[in-house]
Amino acid sequence: MIRDVELDSISDGRKYEAGDLAKLGVGDCSGCHACCCGMGDTVVLDPYDVFSMEKGLSKKFEELQKDSIDLRVVDGIILPCLKMTGSACGENEACIFLNDEGRCSIHAFRPGFCRLFPLGRIYENETHKYFLQVDECQKERQAKIKIKKWIGTPNFAQYEKFVDTWHYFIKGISERTGEMGENQLKAVNMGLLRTFYAMDYDVNADFYPQFYDRLARIGL
Repeated sequence: MIRDVELDSISDGRKYEAGDLAKLGVGDCSGCHACCCGMGDTVVLDPYDVFSMEKGLSKKFEELQKDSIDLRVVDGIILPCLKMTGSACGENEACIFLNDEGRCSIHAFRPGFCRLFPLGRIYENETHKYFLQVDECQKERQAKIKIKKWIGTPNFAQYEKFVDTWHYFIKGISERTGEMGENQLKAVNMGLLRTFYAMDYDVNADFYPQFYDRLARIGL
């Protein structure tokens, strides 16, 4: 999801690399789950997120759509996002995976958006750097942690490459949506959803070769 904001207005003004230390550690989030509440449809899922959820929950994409995933328009493209229908946040909608104890029930395979928080990514020169959002987390940040350890995704170099590939691929399509007719745009969106989400992944095999094979075949 592209945000058109001034970096200095939401961050500490620094751009971080994956190997840099940033003030991220809070010790424990016990007693706080504010970042899981009232997020609307902003927790957008990329193909790796869905692959991880399919593997972790032993569900297919169609099953996830029934109880935990919605579809929304993101920068002109239809993409899946987490449902916010839980009740753990009182009057505010809670993430569907937030349990009654206020803890994430899929923490081991939570989406990249959640792993990143309170970091954000800034994309430039076909890659990205990180920035620290200073007003998003209600906990006091006390300890410095290396960013790639904070995100904690296995095979981190491959994951970083995938993140860039997916971002610029979707961005390129999004920039062309204004030139597409209604039928063409519908076909593009259906092709994206079918190829990268609805088509079954082999959850017992490596995600990345499967993703790049689909990317090579989609022809967009």
